[in-house]
Amino acid sequence: MEKKIIDDYEPGPLPSPRKMDRFGFLKQEINNPPDGLAKGREERRVRKWRKMIGVGGSDWKHYVRRKPHVVKRRIRKGIPDCLRGLVWQLISGSRDLLLMNPGVYEPCHLDFRGKLQFVLELKLKAKGDDIGAVGTQLVIYETSASELDIIRDISRTFPSHVFFQQRHGPGQRSLYNVLKAYSVYDRDVGYVQGMGFLAGLLLLYMSEEDAFWLLVALLKGAVHAPMEGLYQVGLPLVQQYLCLFDLLMKEHMPKLGEHFTQEMINPSMYASQWFITVFSYSFPFHLALRIWDVFLYEGVKIVFKVGLALLKYRHDDLVKLPFEKLIHALRNFPEDAMDPDTLLPMAYSIKVSRRLEELKQEYNKKDGKPSLSTEIKGNQRQVQ
Repeated sequence: MEKKIIDDYEPGPLPSPRKMDRFGFLKQEINNPPDGLAKGREERRVRKWRKMIGVGGSDWKHYVRRKPHVVKRRIRKGIPDCLRGLVWQLISGSRDLLLMNPGVYEPCHLDFRGKLQFVLELKLKAKGDDIGAVGTQLVIYETSASELDIIRDISRTFPSHVFFQQRHGPGQRSLYNVLKAYSVYDRDVGYVQGMGFLAGLLLLYMSEEDAFWLLVALLKGAVHAPMEGLYQVGLPLVQQYLCLFDLLMKEHMPKLGEHFTQEMINPSMYASQWFITVFSYSFPFHLALRIWDVFLYEGVKIVFKVGLALLKYRHDDLVKLPFEKLIHALRNFPEDAMDPDTLLPMAYSIKVSRRLEELKQEYNKKDGKPSLSTEIKGNQRQVQ
């Protein structure tokens, strides 16, 4: 039994060469290359951004203080992909965390077979089985109760991306290291399914250490409100966000809200993963990146805005659908709704900041808060 389990994690062959999009995801057709005009515009954008952030980000804080509206406008238009990793670290506060904590992040440097063997041996030893000595080199690293869960979920994270496709390859090892390190760093949160998409997205744009500290910045609230409640026991922040989203939806689209009530549709049936993975799961990658640009700078309100924009975009169709077709439509938006240049301007036009804060205060004052944990947990398990 033990040998069979271990052999299931044997390194596999490198994936065969396949057509990929510009982000590294496998695809069926190759996009048309950008024309000269578009390429020229992109080069000018990059030069503006380089001037704005300075060498290694040295001018960033000064520029933000002087021209905050320019920064906000440019971020909403999309950060140049070649600078995205650096800018994300600057706007999230993770770069400061890294500089204040040198040497704290130490990846395991164990291959998956070695780590899995170690975890299995610990489990067998706990049962009293005679397994022999555990290697001293392995014991120097702190263990986490989440290790087997992380290993199990690794291959489910961006499975169509070339970086994560090779079984136990560099991408999967880095993803394991970051998630395992965070589960040790914050044992109250540990690891929850869905966190892998956050870490995986970050690893496509930065090193393990940088990705780890950006994950810390998000969950602990270096700049915006902490996100750790999305992953704590009972998922308290998910419950809050879904309740607030439902109220906002009914205020902005009362006809749709009434239809959802009649069909017994609640946000836990379709929107849980929007908040848990910040649209990085199941949404087109180019759209997820644009949302993340704004999310890291402006906070979670962009998730509410994008969610409302999606419903608004399909409003006239959704109000006519019965329960089964509604569920399918809410989980499968058409391609035209996924165009960031169409969806995001619509999202930006929806004003929620003040009302969201009011609803949040009302929610926190209530003694009997809506209990959505059962439905949320069921949906959250299906995120991957």
